[in-house]
Amino acid sequence: MQNNNVFESNSEMEVRESQNGANLLKNGHESKCVSTKIETKVKKARSYVELSLLNMANSVKSFGVNQRRVLVLYTGGTIGMVKNKDGVLIPQKGAFENLIRGYPQLHDNMFWRQRLSEADFDTSFLVLPEVKELDVRIFYKIVEYETLLDSSNMTEVEWIKISEDIMKYYEQYDGFVVLHGTDTLSYTASAISFMFENIGKAVVFTGSQIPIFEPRSDGADNFVSSLIIAGGLNIPEVTVYFGSKLFRGNRTRKVSVNNFYAFDSPNCVPLVEVGIDFEVNKKAIFKPTVIEKCHLHAKMSKNVGLLRIFPSISSSVIKAFCQQPIEGVVLESYGAGNIPSNRDDVFKEIAAAVARGVIVINITQCATGSVVTPMYETGRLIAECGVISGYDMTPEAALTKLSYVLSKTELTYQQKVEMMVTNIRGELTNTSSIAIEDNILVDALATSLNIQSPKKLIEVTDKVFSALLLYAIEHDDARAVKKMLDMGADVNAENSEGKTVLHEAILKGNVPIIEYLLKNGANVHLKTRCGETPLLTAIHKDDHTVINLLKQCGAHLTNADAKSVAEMLSLAARSGIVNRMESLRIAGADLNASDEIKHTPLHKAVLCNNSDVVRYLLAQEGIQKELPDVLGFTPLDCAIKLGNHNIINMLKQ
Repeated sequence: MQNNNVFESNSEMEVRESQNGANLLKNGHESKCVSTKIETKVKKARSYVELSLLNMANSVKSFGVNQRRVLVLYTGGTIGMVKNKDGVLIPQKGAFENLIRGYPQLHDNMFWRQRLSEADFDTSFLVLPEVKELDVRIFYKIVEYETLLDSSNMTEVEWIKISEDIMKYYEQYDGFVVLHGTDTLSYTASAISFMFENIGKAVVFTGSQIPIFEPRSDGADNFVSSLIIAGGLNIPEVTVYFGSKLFRGNRTRKVSVNNFYAFDSPNCVPLVEVGIDFEVNKKAIFKPTVIEKCHLHAKMSKNVGLLRIFPSISSSVIKAFCQQPIEGVVLESYGAGNIPSNRDDVFKEIAAAVARGVIVINITQCATGSVVTPMYETGRLIAECGVISGYDMTPEAALTKLSYVLSKTELTYQQKVEMMVTNIRGELTNTSSIAIEDNILVDALATSLNIQSPKKLIEVTDKVFSALLLYAIEHDDARAVKKMLDMGADVNAENSEGKTVLHEAILKGNVPIIEYLLKNGANVHLKTRCGETPLLTAIHKDDHTVINLLKQCGAHLTNADAKSVAEMLSLAARSGIVNRMESLRIAGADLNASDEIKHTPLHKAVLCNNSDVVRYLLAQEGIQKELPDVLGFTPLDCAIKLGNHNIINMLKQ
């Protein structure tokens, strides 16, 4: 008789399944005579079955719910160099990870050894010591490149390789750190920020001025802080960490050869400042405005150039520079975007290049500031030639963005021009990208609570805004949700359990609000204190619309979700909850996944006589109904032993 009691406890179902399994084995013994050797093997297997079922019936200790996994790509650079016999710094193949394991501030060897007894522990991971700011442990794996490069040797080929490696492991890790030489780090970070479209996880570039294994190195702090940021903070951007600050990658420039504070972000505030605490500037984090999953555009055009205007520049230089195969030019002009107004020959060559289809983008030579609406005749004339404003982009960002845009061959010339003047990754500031916030409530809080400290005011308003945002979601008040976000509320705010605004909205099941949150930067990869992603929350709710919406935005099941997913599959198969099986399938769960005794969901459904689940599973593409368990029994064997003719007929079809 089919079991329809979906409220039956886990332990009751495990006992019943164990009894079915034991009866199956008993019937197997009675059906034929077996040798002593086979009988002993079966008895051992039976004991293993019963022990496994008992363990599953009891509370299972969940390892890894408070872990974050970070992949480290070691591409080369000063940070990993060691001195050779002549005292010269060189990259040494295979030395970096082995040396890191000996540094207690970079690897908690005692904790790592304690984990060795766990069957599913991957010993190739290193473990960062506990961090007081986080309630998670950072596990990281180092992948060393076959050829370690000085950053001066980096080209678009290496940019593509780094980005493809990140994309290859995108769903397996919570964040990424790229160890890179400093000389061209800003170019690489800028390029990869454009190549990753709708990125939802942190990619942190870092390096050092002195090798990490030297006594006075800045490398250890840069590396540790980058790991913490990539694994523990919500910064879904391509960034650069250096000298106690995290910058947006496409806003950075190397400003010093010999200073530990080698990088700066002249036209954009740091995203994180690291001192005793990690001070995150949440309002500065770039947020997506579309519901799309992360996509890698692994292509860059080489037909771009950087031309700096200087006094007495020859028109022949400009003409030669703009010849084929050049498709795009970044023009570094004076001040707010000016070139000599009395040089008709220069204007003529620039206008001719634009007429041929060359995109010319104008940025300032100054360290800070922006190319603005022409204030002088010199700026007006160059704009009339068809040259477009690059606003406050750095030369590195302008050049790599141009390389990225030009590689989009499906776009028209005008579409490429429009993309160049649009803020697509936080790389530029124009009037359309400046948010105007309503500060009435902030001012009222400051006055009523007599808050004098700007830092204290930010802390208070963050908490108040988060509480009001959560209240609006709880009461399905879409208008209030929009108002709070417009006023600067953090769309990824968490409650005391680590549930984000998105988690709470999913629990309420208000799809329009969920869509609005996703279009305003809600991150689908954030986890609660118990390691639950928004996707797992939607599965528990059996909300197929929301599951599909989250998947569309890049949500996916992770390695850390494996035990939770296995338990849900098992419970659904044993309980006869077809809707939960469908939720798991939509979310991307493997319906052929097996447990410790190699029982698939189909085995469990058969053993518990749940014909509806059996029928559902058999209707799914890719279901393998011939998979044997540890005793060699297929689901059909189990059905025959139990004498369930209805299920037997379904399995034989």
